[in-house]
Amino acid sequence: MLEILAITLPIFLLIGTGFVAARSGLISRDNMQGVATFVMYLALPSLIIRALSDYPLAEVLNVGYLVAYGLGSALVFVIGIALSRARGQRLDAGAIEALGMSAANSGFIGYPVALMAIGPPAAIFMALNMVIETLLIIPAALILAEASRQNGGNLGQVARQTFTRLARNPVLIGLLIGLSLALSGLHPPGPLQQAIEMLADAAGPAALFTIGAMLHGLRVQGMAASMGQVVLGKLILHPLAVLLFLLLLPDPSPLMIAGGLLFASAPMISLYPLFGQTYGQGETSAAALMVATLLAFVTLSLMLWALTLFGLLPI
Repeated sequence: MLEILAITLPIFLLIGTGFVAARSGLISRDNMQGVATFVMYLALPSLIIRALSDYPLAEVLNVGYLVAYGLGSALVFVIGIALSRARGQRLDAGAIEALGMSAANSGFIGYPVALMAIGPPAAIFMALNMVIETLLIIPAALILAEASRQNGGNLGQVARQTFTRLARNPVLIGLLIGLSLALSGLHPPGPLQQAIEMLADAAGPAALFTIGAMLHGLRVQGMAASMGQVVLGKLILHPLAVLLFLLLLPDPSPLMIAGGLLFASAPMISLYPLFGQTYGQGETSAAALMVATLLAFVTLSLMLWALTLFGLLPI
């Protein structure tokens, strides 16, 4: 168990450092936004570019993993919509709750944990997960939420507007650059490569600090049903669904299973409260993010223990 804590404790100590810095006034909300911008626009894209350009294309384009993780996430998304509608929620609220259940915080929490557990291949899994999150789960949630607000208006126009906005997403741009380098076999010039390496190395610590700072000021109020569905769906149902589809693959490797489960066990994406605010779910989504992030210390530790017990991690 000490080996497990050696992985999870540093992660959550960095999150706690960010929280204390925000609570003490050492870092303001504007400063925090600056760090978050650095991570989103520079550090994470650099990490993805390095990961995709450092590995053979056959390892980068792991179609089996992409399909299994995508189907698992899509299944949880559909279940989330169904549960929310059964509770009488509007479609836009249901779409946001389903987003929280099925889109993991791959870059800010999943990657640092997976890196310490499985090493450099964690960056490849992160990039593949972000393909699913950026091109499938987030667009589906936003299209459904926007269509609900427009009372079933022009769904095609809503979809075009959503994908146009996503085309400017720095993570997606990093994915495209990394895949282009992997396909061509080219590498950036020496000084540029070194700059990418430095930015990539900063991604994990800066992301964790940002998450901690974002948690300061969030409040949990009377929203148990919605929050409970999202938190339990993300921390329990999502990993189980991903595991189901990974086990259905012809010959899944232990590394693939461990990577998929660790990322799926991460709490929801850090931008979740911003999406929720747009569709009237700001307080619920913020509370769900806070509770899921705090509980993830326990659930990720248990997941690491289980992976070790079944011989999927050499801890």
